[in-house]
Amino acid sequence: MLLNYQIKQAFDIDADNKNEIIFLIHGLFGSLSNLSTLATELQAYAHIVLIDVRNHGKSPQSESMTYPEMVADIFALADHLEVQTFSIIGHSMGGKIAMGCALTHPERVKRLVVADIAPVNYADKHSEVFNGLLLLDVKKIKNRMQANEQLSRYIDSPEIRQFLLKSLHKKEQHFHFVFHLTALANNYQHIRNWPYEKSVFNAPTLFIKGGNSDYILPEHQKTIMQQFPNAQPKIIANTGHWLHAEKAKTFNRLVMQFFQERADIDAH
Repeated sequence: MLLNYQIKQAFDIDADNKNEIIFLIHGLFGSLSNLSTLATELQAYAHIVLIDVRNHGKSPQSESMTYPEMVADIFALADHLEVQTFSIIGHSMGGKIAMGCALTHPERVKRLVVADIAPVNYADKHSEVFNGLLLLDVKKIKNRMQANEQLSRYIDSPEIRQFLLKSLHKKEQHFHFVFHLTALANNYQHIRNWPYEKSVFNAPTLFIKGGNSDYILPEHQKTIMQQFPNAQPKIIANTGHWLHAEKAKTFNRLVMQFFQERADIDAH
């Protein structure tokens, strides 16, 4: 499967073509635009590849959606672009995909940034979201305001509703979600799980946690360090799971510092 992608060239292209190449992977219900502000900042010295994962955005749809399949999609794209080694930044589900790439083919992943997710199996965190989305009658909706009103019966958070409604598009006379909702619902068990428990990635890794989020907990630290022994943790205070949007400046600064520091070490 060839995923939909967008390339942003580095602003200052190295004469010897030594610029970093970084893949950016969004989370569940998202699209490649979710990390676009970070992409723009990273263009200061790196080539960026923004990606729609399967069943999201403009990428192909599939009834199957396991992490081994989604990891294979990333490497198929890298091969298509003739990119042998690259770094990866992933948020939430995208963070799990990114970790899976690093653990499956560590020789191809230079650096890794994981935003607010741990390498663990999760309990159900999205049942109300799926209920609201599946019960939404998109054929009868005339505007996003009506959709927001209906979703509010199931999803209390205005921020989460706003995020979901970014993927509600109008085509001809009717609205539709650009993500493949039924496939996401049917594969949610796979999305919550973690199939790479015994692998190790030794290269530089950054885990960024939202201070108010419960996706990375103290009891996850041991597992993180077992699988990513060269990991460093950062916490962004007063922000939740959508840390890259809620505190974009802080999030982007931490990511930039990580890559610049590692580039300085490599240079010496």
